[in-house]
Amino acid sequence: MRVNEKHSADRNENTVRLLAEPRRQRILEWIEEEGSARVRDLSAAFEVSEATIRQDLERLERDGQITREHGGAYLNSVRTQSASMSLHHQENMDRKRKIGALAADQVADGETLILDAGTTTTEVALRLTGRSNLTVITNALNIAVILGSVPGNAVHMPGGQFKPPTLSLSGDKSVEYFRSIFAGKLFLATAGVALDAGLTYPSFADLQLKEAMIRAASHVYLVADSTKINRSSFTRLGALELIHSFITDDGISDAAAKEFEHRGIKVLIAK
Repeated sequence: MRVNEKHSADRNENTVRLLAEPRRQRILEWIEEEGSARVRDLSAAFEVSEATIRQDLERLERDGQITREHGGAYLNSVRTQSASMSLHHQENMDRKRKIGALAADQVADGETLILDAGTTTTEVALRLTGRSNLTVITNALNIAVILGSVPGNAVHMPGGQFKPPTLSLSGDKSVEYFRSIFAGKLFLATAGVALDAGLTYPSFADLQLKEAMIRAASHVYLVADSTKINRSSFTRLGALELIHSFITDDGISDAAAKEFEHRGIKVLIAK
């Protein structure tokens, strides 16, 4: 091979690697959100061949994060998470606890609210146990247990398909349920929040559910730690104008906070 041809081949190989690595990361985030994934679904979503997806899954399996099965793969931690009622994402917990406390301060006794599934919304729920006579609608099993054990609270859940990593229920039945209710406040989780991309998530599965939650609430609080700001995940729910208030931690820059406020979103900073 001539030198120029070799350099061209090296560039092509590097290009493929740069494209493959971000795709594999997004595939892993998808499986971490859903607990499992089918090859055909990933192939359609990422617009690559099923053979390419199988290669991606083989690599992720070698890295020890997933286990392949016929037609797809599942997250290795699914069984232990379900048995222990624990959530998958446990990073930045100090920030999430502060956000949870500030979010709980926005709730008075006797209110009706929706709590989305997730680690940050779980921190909100843990700090609402001192409130009384709440009506809580949630798709998260762990949140239902936390707040349902408080005397005087009324906790309601939709039907749907169980997602182990988020201990939540999802699917068409969940969507229809939230389309028929009304609540004063929604505490919404997200994987990424960016000024241009808006609210983004690792997979398609919950987009309609979150849309239904937003329509069911008169005031939408986004609860997300500052590491998710200017971060985009795979699928887009919509623009920032879907939310009314953003509760985050003091890692948010002054410039970002001003831009959110300029968009008409009240920013509450937990310290």
